[in-house]
Amino acid sequence: MHFGRIGFSTALVAGMAVTGALVLAPAADAVTPDSATVAFDCGSFGSGTATITAAQDGTNATFTLTTSAITSPINISADSVTSTLTMTANGSGTETFTGSSNPAITAGQPISTGPLTGTVNTGDSLEGQSLNVVVFGISVTCTATSAQSPGPFQF
Repeated sequence: MHFGRIGFSTALVAGMAVTGALVLAPAADAVTPDSATVAFDCGSFGSGTATITAAQDGTNATFTLTTSAITSPINISADSVTSTLTMTANGSGTETFTGSSNPAITAGQPISTGPLTGTVNTGDSLEGQSLNVVVFGISVTCTATSAQSPGPFQF
């Protein structure tokens, strides 16, 4: 019986230590909204809406984007699209988020890209401004033609 009490006490102390560590662990950063849409004009390549999804980890921000403004004329293999998303920052400046990652895209499907990464500061307010996509050496620039909805992203 004596060993049972020691085992229980040890387990209780260990459980309290784990609980304390969980309470002291920093909470994940939250960006709001976590998803928004914006209309883009991509010149002769087309126009349409884009869904931008945002995530934050400390000062690192990650965006993924799927847009009907550009559809693939041929199959595109994974990780072959280079993209730069330019965001209006705090109403006047700009921040860029870049990446060379995409899922495989079949002919006729919307372009999807990300994660596009960059840095943010607490209190930053970002709204989609333009997107540059390079596929097979062809550069397509899309410019926002509407305000982001909902928006802007708040960090």
